[in-house]
Amino acid sequence: MPSIRSAHSPRSYALATLFAAVLALAPAADTARAGTVGPSGPTRAAGPRLPAPTGGLPVGQRTLALRDASREDPWEPGRARELMLSVWYPALPSDAPRAAYVTARESGMILRQHRVGGVPEDLLSRTGTHARTGPPALPAVGAGLPLVLLSPGFSLPRTSLTALAEDLASRGYAVAAVDHAYEAAAITYPDGRVTGCSACRPAVRGTAVAATRAADLSYVRRRLTAGAGAAVGAEGLPRLDPARVAVVGHSIGGAAAFEAMRRDPAFVAGVNMDGTFQPSDTGPLERPFLLLGADRHGRPGADPSWDLAWRRLTGPRAWFSAAGAVHTSFTDYAALTGATGSAAARGGPAAPVLPAARATRLTRELVAAFLDGHLREGPRPRADALLDAVGALHPQLRRHGR
Repeated sequence: MPSIRSAHSPRSYALATLFAAVLALAPAADTARAGTVGPSGPTRAAGPRLPAPTGGLPVGQRTLALRDASREDPWEPGRARELMLSVWYPALPSDAPRAAYVTARESGMILRQHRVGGVPEDLLSRTGTHARTGPPALPAVGAGLPLVLLSPGFSLPRTSLTALAEDLASRGYAVAAVDHAYEAAAITYPDGRVTGCSACRPAVRGTAVAATRAADLSYVRRRLTAGAGAAVGAEGLPRLDPARVAVVGHSIGGAAAFEAMRRDPAFVAGVNMDGTFQPSDTGPLERPFLLLGADRHGRPGADPSWDLAWRRLTGPRAWFSAAGAVHTSFTDYAALTGATGSAAARGGPAAPVLPAARATRLTRELVAAFLDGHLREGPRPRADALLDAVGALHPQLRRHGR
């Protein structure tokens, strides 16, 4: 099986180039800028702002800590498995401070992990978000809100999927992004510890990471759907429907989403955004699953693991690739480089890259359409019809089979 340093690691796709492009946005027009929000308000120079959510609901965010005492951390033996979460949810209108993207210390660690030099270490901490910190949740009706778990790419923080999370929350979903312990460049815990990526070493195999994350995601699902008080900081979250939980991941997080679905029947639907699958057996998966791939990697025949997984999907399924998309197109790091338009301008691939605004929009709309088709309460349009409608709006999307 491929190692975690396979062709689809973030570094292989010139993540450093994309981070460098973020700096080019710093002096952009005021409409694309936002100050960093700290305990006492804006404190540093303005930076880029994530694209605004497109749903009609205000968004709140809380940070949660979970500790699974029943499992030893595979990357740090002797320690229990600890997970940090950001949870976004539909909220009541509020003038609470905007949620911070990352701290200045985390920004420096992320940039160093990806060997980005010549930029301010606090660069990413200047990124503006749209969610408010901890406002009251919009009261949930019925059994509660559908829940979507997000798993980021290897060595990337949970915040790399913030634009997607905010958008889904504005459409009526609760969304929890997971920092898998010691698999991200920087994770800050409630006691002040800041850990790096202990798992970022050549000997670590993708199959082990996907299996560990699948267990993480099942644990998070159980804890969050157990009700208020299940996690530090969970007070005030909306009621969640345990029968409507989906899992979405980018890169190795997408492989983990598949493994979580395969191992845990409580997950209703799953999405893999450009991750090489790390299958541990050959059994079928009968529940809904969506594949969304980058231009070259996402086409049939480009990655044997995708062709194999496609054959194993015996339930509702869909496979799309996006022309011009690269590995990071489905993350915030595409949205934050929107003014550059193409990585080629900074030494990236020669072929034109899908414009970041378009990449963010099609990612949000395709994932939302898939989830709406499988998680909404009451009568709903067929998922295939919703997906085809999104495809008709975005000529960059190519559908492969049904």
